[in-house]
Amino acid sequence: MNIRKGKAEDMKSVLELIQELAIFEKEPDAVLITVDDLMRDGFGENPLFHVFVAEVNQEIVGLALYYYRYSTWKGKTIHLEDLIVKEKMRGTGLGSALYSEIMKQGKKDNVRRVEWNVLDWNTPAVRFYENSGAKILEEWRVVQMDEAGIKSFLEKL
Repeated sequence: MNIRKGKAEDMKSVLELIQELAIFEKEPDAVLITVDDLMRDGFGENPLFHVFVAEVNQEIVGLALYYYRYSTWKGKTIHLEDLIVKEKMRGTGLGSALYSEIMKQGKKDNVRRVEWNVLDWNTPAVRFYENSGAKILEEWRVVQMDEAGIKSFLEKL
């Protein structure tokens, strides 16, 4: 197993993992981004995200995609957008290795918090995070506005 920073040429494999995650999360048609989007947004002058990839036998079988946020209470934080491990590689320690890499990055960057979302029905992930010492904030709700919602809101102004 090799964990390394992702490169532009890895984005085809990264997109395949993102699509696998969407299927796992019961949202198979939700992925709209393309390889070109990932290359532009992750490897341009001002990258919007960073990614670690996990390789086994020259195949990318996992990733941890993150970006920096700013908390008015904590300052610089890392948001772990997705930690994905191919189904055939789950239970091998690969997810733990990627998770550890994110925490090491947080320490290196002197962030005061690493945060992410987890689906309540993903009990193996919930257990893993709780066992690692992470707190799951049950009282907080994720709030989102999609493109249609943004458009509708602005039309009402």
